[in-house]
Amino acid sequence: MIIKKLNKEDITRISEIDRSEKVTLLYKYNKGSLIPEKVDLDVPRWNEQECARRISELSEELANGGILLGAIDGNLLVGVAVLGHKLVGDHRDEIQLVFLHVSKDYRRKGIATQLFNRICKRAKDKGAKRLYISVTPSESAVGFYLNHGSRLATKVNKELYQLEPEDMHMVKEL
Repeated sequence: MIIKKLNKEDITRISEIDRSEKVTLLYKYNKGSLIPEKVDLDVPRWNEQECARRISELSEELANGGILLGAIDGNLLVGVAVLGHKLVGDHRDEIQLVFLHVSKDYRRKGIATQLFNRICKRAKDKGAKRLYISVTPSESAVGFYLNHGSRLATKVNKELYQLEPEDMHMVKEL
């Protein structure tokens, strides 16, 4: 398994990632707290249209200077992370973690942690003081970021909130 910076054209390989999972707990945000809600969801792999949409969005970010990191096992892309291209926030001292996914069969092996740590380093190198993360509200995703030092954002990025109002908006001090 190797983790390395990929070329922006490699974003087309995200279809290799199996993001499927069984979700039994989702979080809702209420007055500064996470409220757990039991669910029974089977999240499938991305279909062709979803892959194409994500590739288009991520390609634009990468074309503007975003960073693409990948975890590769043999010839298979099993994890990917994308760091935004620009500093955001009131003081222009935050940068967005745009994307982080690890394939189902490769989870809980430290791959997401390695990708996240490298993204944090790259964010710091770009001058950011915080990483802004819009997180799927699943127990696994929220738990991952909380366990890696992130917290609920006290000030939400309005633009990202409009795009993803159901997500949990978090920050990681760098």
